[in-house]
Amino acid sequence: MPSDEYRIEPFLLAVLSRRFEAICREMTNTILKASRSSVIKNARDFSVGILTGDHRLVSVEDGLPVHVTALDLSTKAVVQHFSDIRPGDAFVNNCPYTGGTHHADLDIIVPVFSGDEIAFWVFTRCHHADMGAPLPTTYLPKAATIYEEGLHFPCVRIQENYADKADIVRIGLTKIRASQFWFGDYLAQVGASRVGERRLKELLVKYGKAVIEDFVEDWILYGKRRAAAAISQLPSGTWTYETAHDPVPGVAEAGIPVKVQVTVDSAAGRVVVDATNNIDCINGGFNLSEATATAACRIGVYVNLDPTIPHNHGSAEQISVLLRDGCVVGRPKFPAGTSVATTNVNDRLINAVACCFAQMGQPFGIAEGGAMMASGLAVISGTDPRRNNRPYVTQLFLGFSGGPAVHGHDGWVTYNDADTCGMLMLDSIEVDESMYPILVEERKIAIDTMGHGQWDGAPAMTGTYRNLAGTMSVIYCSDGDLNAARGVLGGMRGSPSANYKQGSASWQPLPSFHTELCEEGESMRFVAGGGGGYGDPQMRDPDRVVRSINRGWLSLERAQQIYGVAVKPNADGAFLEVDLERTAALRSKTSTSSTATASMEASK
Repeated sequence: MPSDEYRIEPFLLAVLSRRFEAICREMTNTILKASRSSVIKNARDFSVGILTGDHRLVSVEDGLPVHVTALDLSTKAVVQHFSDIRPGDAFVNNCPYTGGTHHADLDIIVPVFSGDEIAFWVFTRCHHADMGAPLPTTYLPKAATIYEEGLHFPCVRIQENYADKADIVRIGLTKIRASQFWFGDYLAQVGASRVGERRLKELLVKYGKAVIEDFVEDWILYGKRRAAAAISQLPSGTWTYETAHDPVPGVAEAGIPVKVQVTVDSAAGRVVVDATNNIDCINGGFNLSEATATAACRIGVYVNLDPTIPHNHGSAEQISVLLRDGCVVGRPKFPAGTSVATTNVNDRLINAVACCFAQMGQPFGIAEGGAMMASGLAVISGTDPRRNNRPYVTQLFLGFSGGPAVHGHDGWVTYNDADTCGMLMLDSIEVDESMYPILVEERKIAIDTMGHGQWDGAPAMTGTYRNLAGTMSVIYCSDGDLNAARGVLGGMRGSPSANYKQGSASWQPLPSFHTELCEEGESMRFVAGGGGGYGDPQMRDPDRVVRSINRGWLSLERAQQIYGVAVKPNADGAFLEVDLERTAALRSKTSTSSTATASMEASK
């Protein structure tokens, strides 16, 4: 049993924790340098991690929260399926029923031996743009079962004695579109995992197995104590919150409600998240896997705690997650589809957990973040005549939704969504245009899209991209077109998302969940969702309001109507500044923002 006392000196704890982070960073850089597809090397839709031999998370570095918050489910599945694990093995997994997130996230799992025992597991998880589904995408709203999702590797040994099993690789090369990209990304993952394996073996030799084992116990204990101390600063009690995913035609006509209950025991330093009171699995791809549902509940708590707390097994132990079998946000019942498990409904679950804390009152809690998957994040595919009609499939990351406001801070502009929390990167336009037959005509902040508040949710992005050659399939799952991100404690909603296509005439609106064939010369336009606001907009610092106007994010009309702020040209006439006298008069007319809020909500 682990001790409740530290075993090594504090300075060595700091040194070794940084060493483990450095190993993760080297693995990350290996994937960035060696991967082929833009979804991985450009947008960084991947994560790495290190776990102990008994499946306790030790370290992650720059990982996506939804990827790394329940990695143990996959390593436990490997042990359940194999009794002859040896040095040089590598296992591939992308099955939600063996610990995976969803079928697009491919895991490469490598055991690190010390003598005859598994001392660690090194883990890479990358989002692959295609896994051989009937449609060229990895987000399939109508995929009611896993049989409609494409290729699944349910914890399969893909390497023995450090060599590929050619028959397993051949399955991927045959089944997956644009398989040269898939295979290059697979090799990058294997290379990163082997780098992690070598570095951990070097560390075990340098410090000795006993010291490294003591460090692991101390690091996990440190995470546990830090989390407990942060939770002890919260008020004890139970809070509930309900939100909803947009209706999905043919799958969930009335939308998908998401309810949670959060109980804080500040004396014990523990949080219990209960997500059992939700509907059963639906006949579509929006069911969460156990990995994503567990991760979502933990993420919703983590975003309300000190961000310097180690996100390891120790801190996760202070967050108990209650899930139900056969539930849309629980443990799915085989063979329910989970194609969209990492994003849409998962984001709603994270938001619901996070917003429970706002019911404690200021300064606690966080607003809802903007929904994602508008056509700026579509999966595009086709053949490129510029390259001898070579097939391509990739997910774009051209425009992100706005982040939620928190007490003291406006939302994060490059947030994207709740399950990535700003860790994804916006695509480099130049890289996308060099790899695929598209021209990005515009990408910018959409004016007046933030959720207004004492602290604003972040505004959304909008943009346009044009198909340059052939017929391009554009597939997306745009949540938030109806149920935009809500504010808390008097904060207002962010803007909804929207999608359009332009042919020879005007822009035409498109459905929220859609496959569009875009011919050469036709353009797609997206508007992502804005983040929810926090607190009464009339309490916002007028200088912050003017800053948003000068940035081009906020109109003068909204500044007066919502915030009660008037402006005038500054001394040199280059920018605007607060007109103190007129602002005082505007704000004196309304002691609260109820009238402005009602007016704005009616206009949305």
